[in-house]
Amino acid sequence: MPWSAPFDEPIRLRGGARLTTLQHAADHVMKLPKAVQQQECWQIAVENLINAAELGGGWLMFARIGMLRALNGDGEGR
Repeated sequence: MPWSAPFDEPIRLRGGARLTTLQHAADHVMKLPKAVQQQECWQIAVENLINAAELGGGWLMFARIGMLRALNGDGEGR
């Protein structure tokens, strides 16, 4: 599945921005401070993004869920 693959439903961020594709989500994570990227919730989100890009199928849903869980975690990185 290409990194340009869209999520079934965009992920809304504070401030109104939206993550619509695997690439948008990956770019968002890469902009976070390194300490935030190293948090377990973000590591899981990244792993799911990679699996979605490499394997496709249900991993796209898991990638979206992983991003939502990381974003709604402790408030860091939003």
